[in-house]
Amino acid sequence: MNKLWVKAGVVGSVSAAFGSILWSQQTSESKASRTSSPSAGDPNSPYELQLVQVLFRHGARTPLKSIPNVMEVQWVTTLLEPPPHTHISYAVTDLSGGPRPSAPMEDNYRKSVLTGGSFPGQLTTLGMQQLYELGKKLRQRYIEDSSFLSPAFSPAEVYVRSTNIWRTIESAKCLVAGLFQQKQTEIVPILTTEAEAEILYPNFHGCKLLKILGGHRWAQSSMLPDIAADLQSIQEALGIAAHQQVDFILIRDDMVARETHGLPCPPVLDTWRNKVEQRAVDMMCYVYNPSKRESLQLCVGPLLHILLVNIEDKLQRVLQEPNRRLFLYSVHDTTLIPCLMAMGIFDMRWPPYAADITLELYKHRQTKEAYVKVSYIGQDQLLPGCSGVYCPLQEFKQVLSAHSLSPDQYQSLCNSTEHLPK
Repeated sequence: MNKLWVKAGVVGSVSAAFGSILWSQQTSESKASRTSSPSAGDPNSPYELQLVQVLFRHGARTPLKSIPNVMEVQWVTTLLEPPPHTHISYAVTDLSGGPRPSAPMEDNYRKSVLTGGSFPGQLTTLGMQQLYELGKKLRQRYIEDSSFLSPAFSPAEVYVRSTNIWRTIESAKCLVAGLFQQKQTEIVPILTTEAEAEILYPNFHGCKLLKILGGHRWAQSSMLPDIAADLQSIQEALGIAAHQQVDFILIRDDMVARETHGLPCPPVLDTWRNKVEQRAVDMMCYVYNPSKRESLQLCVGPLLHILLVNIEDKLQRVLQEPNRRLFLYSVHDTTLIPCLMAMGIFDMRWPPYAADITLELYKHRQTKEAYVKVSYIGQDQLLPGCSGVYCPLQEFKQVLSAHSLSPDQYQSLCNSTEHLPK
């Protein structure tokens, strides 16, 4: 049966993808209307917006790997065509404005080709549209409703940083296109850095201790008794040979990618869907080990530090660009999950494509006290340790202080050996 399913035609997959775009727009717009915060520029609010920082996951993409002999579908290159309204003039640079660094992770993706001709991990037309829509939501909130941002892009006002992977770079580009509706006269700089120094995701290659601890837990995660038993059952149900290297994260990744783009799934996954989601999240929780402080520190400590530094620099008026009002960070699900864990608001659900964590810095109009408001996918969050959704800055700093690491602290911890498993 699996072979018959594999050979099934995928005629209409491109039109299905565009149908998904329309569905995505409709559902995201209706959700936004239900959950969006009060206007950021409401003159009747006691809080005045000072700074916005957005961490967002890239949009829908091709899978990172196809499950052999069972999950293959036609990932045709026509699924990757950029919508005209996402075109802008941009340049990818290093953090100092120099040439784009080499991208070994991207090069690794290009070493294999999916059935149909596209590469693993490529942003699709649907993914581009999802980020364009997120950009439009930000435009509504920060330009049309509040005039917090200028209507046209200004590099002095908006900072854009991405991991050095094409799907996040293109996602940043598409978000900027939606945010400013292609009304930029200047080239948009998208900053990135070399793989060894990246702190926008848990860097298992650039941090010695994280590589040892994380690699150890990755190897163990599929062998935990409950997960291993379920994995054996789903492999048998799908006809995957026992010796083939698969896990729930891989199965989930391929399943969600195909469903998002209207490509067929094995019928057996209908009954396994919730279990696949649950076990994939269980694996991530085991790998990131949120009960151990050092684990989350190594995963997101430097990124949390940057977010706090941006806030302090804005309040102290020492930002390199004094007019900067928006920091955009184009990242991954593996960034958002540990960030949510560190903030105490992870809901045990995998972040969807184009999910965002937004931090807004406010100043109270009367008392001049600073507050931070955190939202996740458009919903305001009450962080454990905060006395309200508008979290007093000192309380917010206390929440993040348990996991935030300065660059020196991060390097020291990465090179230490006292935390190695005995």
